[in-house]
Amino acid sequence: MNRVLAKWWEATEEDRILCTLCPRYCKIGVGQPGFCYIRQNIDGKLYSIGYGRPTGFAIDPVEKKPLNHFLPGTSILSFGTAGCNLGCKFCQNWSMSKAKLDDDNSLDVSPEGVVALAKSYGTPSIAFTYNDPTIFGEYVIDISKIAREEEIKSVMVTAGYIDKEARKDVYKYIDAANVDLKGFTERFYWKNTYSHLEDVLDTLIWLKNETDVWFEITTLLIPDENDSSEEVKQECDWILNNLGDSVPLHFTAFHPDFKMRDKERTPEKTLTRARKIAMDMGIKYCYVGNVHNAEGQTTYCPNCNEKLIKRDWHSVILNKIVNGYCKSCGEKIEGVFN
Repeated sequence: MNRVLAKWWEATEEDRILCTLCPRYCKIGVGQPGFCYIRQNIDGKLYSIGYGRPTGFAIDPVEKKPLNHFLPGTSILSFGTAGCNLGCKFCQNWSMSKAKLDDDNSLDVSPEGVVALAKSYGTPSIAFTYNDPTIFGEYVIDISKIAREEEIKSVMVTAGYIDKEARKDVYKYIDAANVDLKGFTERFYWKNTYSHLEDVLDTLIWLKNETDVWFEITTLLIPDENDSSEEVKQECDWILNNLGDSVPLHFTAFHPDFKMRDKERTPEKTLTRARKIAMDMGIKYCYVGNVHNAEGQTTYCPNCNEKLIKRDWHSVILNKIVNGYCKSCGEKIEGVFN
């Protein structure tokens, strides 16, 4: 079994360990794992037993993360591990996120091996995704440090549920992130993810104000759970007041899965309504996902309304951004385009 001594923990009373990686702050008894399954108390020390144990790799378009303003049209090496520190009832990767490590057919790949794999396939970026990479933060740090030395970018696809101190370490070599803002009420967060909204909002503010990480936001709209016009307006208002008008926002369609198989798939009209609300309120870049909608997946210049990046699903079929500027009017387009 692969294991490395974990960071972000302290011993407590009765041989328990307090894990300080995420705001769940699990108190873990000897021989037990935390909520995420892959951080375990072994003989009074906390170990990351998911280190070096990805559940598989894929080469994806970067737009699939989704990131629409980060090296558009390029490929990205994607992988995750078993386990997760959230308990989303609607999880669409639940076969991995709810798997205990010894139940899953994991690979054995060193940080150097991950970077070598990205180089061998010519992908300019690596994505930590599928489950939440927060829980394998030690692995993320080691891979992203080597990747930075090899001029390969590193991307977190995450719920943003991470401790204030730990995130400084985990994101040290990260270039971009897509943060799942899963809803905009505490009730939704606690009922459906067993986590708390305020911690995620704090991470978003920190990313904006204290890092150079390019980030985008995704909200999966679930019928009758978080898809009301009022909640969408509240989310957009918070984004505008705390993050500004230039952070790309993605509204994506839910499909029935895991513990929400009784829900209907999100109608496309729900996504287009949410996108219209966001753009009418002043968000410059808003997209829809998990549906085939060319207009909702196209990047428009916020100044002259020129179609700058036209997408067909996850494929870029037109790109008129030149060195980060609109080719037609010269407006600066926020993102990482070179």
